[in-house]
Amino acid sequence: MILGGHISGAGKIYQTLDIAKSLGCDTMQIFSRSPQSWRNGSHLKPDDITEFRARRKRYKINPVFIHISYLINLASPDPRLYNGSIHAYIEDIREADELGADYIVTHMGSHKETSEDAGIKRLVKALDKVLDETKGSKVGILLENTSGSGSWLGYRFYHQHKILKGLKEKSRVGLCLDTAHAYLAGYNLATREGLERMLGEIEEMAGLKLVKLIHLNDAAGELGCHHDRHDHIGKGHIGISGMKRIINHPKLKNIPMILETPKSTATSDKENLALVRKLGSK
Repeated sequence: MILGGHISGAGKIYQTLDIAKSLGCDTMQIFSRSPQSWRNGSHLKPDDITEFRARRKRYKINPVFIHISYLINLASPDPRLYNGSIHAYIEDIREADELGADYIVTHMGSHKETSEDAGIKRLVKALDKVLDETKGSKVGILLENTSGSGSWLGYRFYHQHKILKGLKEKSRVGLCLDTAHAYLAGYNLATREGLERMLGEIEEMAGLKLVKLIHLNDAAGELGCHHDRHDHIGKGHIGISGMKRIINHPKLKNIPMILETPKSTATSDKENLALVRKLGSK
């Protein structure tokens, strides 16, 4: 099992690795900058980048995922936001390269008052530009499924299918599977049949080999409610048996798993990680 958590970084970026190490993480996910703000240019100092790389190697944290800012919307019909999002995305990939990160994780954007097809076309065009402007980068892009709230794309895997089919260059593009989002979008991962149906759909639409990361979260909302709320492992509607089935599924168990569970107390991350390890050992 390759297991880790989303690590919050209030101090130096290399200190996120200390936290990951203290939690016994094999892998981790971070924001490389504030998820709710824009920036101009890199905010990371060369010494911090050097130290990040050194500590990652020493602690053997692998792979490293960076979650994209929530402000970025590559499907937006607003020209200013759309172009600004492309620029910010390119900045983030270049910074991820400097850090030696492996993947950028991204939500697929909101089409706002336009159609899903129009949003997907804008997203494909944006990703084509991002990939072209970052030729030679080793950083992969992972499209994360969503719960389907509002006008967000990605709540059905045919969206990912259309995007992959439309891209000019797709060798650096894969998928991130969020278990809570899938359940909230209507895939009943609390049952064996529901899990198998979802995996079959992913295989048909994109190929399970493209799933490079699992966001392992329980769901706080009802099945198909489209309201994006994560819960502690085993405490939500997917439940202990559902989460155990996901963790141990032969098609999923060797894929890196990152927890984005609530940080209700100072020990929440440690408790959720310990439970996943326990469920994975049975």
